[in-house]
Amino acid sequence: MKLITAVIKPFKLDDVRESLSEIGVQGITVTEVKGFGRQKGHTELYRGAEYVVDFLPKVKIEVATTDDLLDQAIEAITKAANTGKIGDGKIFVTALEQVIRIRTGEAGADAV
Repeated sequence: MKLITAVIKPFKLDDVRESLSEIGVQGITVTEVKGFGRQKGHTELYRGAEYVVDFLPKVKIEVATTDDLLDQAIEAITKAANTGKIGDGKIFVTALEQVIRIRTGEAGADAV
């Protein structure tokens, strides 16, 4: 099993959620985060004063999935989150050693 962590632009969240639902992903965890990558923030104008925004608002999506759905899930996130502009985000994939559903005690792929 794998844990997919994707950091994307906030307005792309609904597109990504719908895309993941279409391929059969049952649950996701979403967190509002701030950060920067290569773009290192940007400058904005507020009441005539220019200021630097270091941390940009992003959304972090976490999806636990089986190995057979991994490639489909990555492709779904990539297509749905892509705008072609800087700051589209990143996808990280890590191995999950164990997953346990608290309510029933199910473990492994059954818990996902």
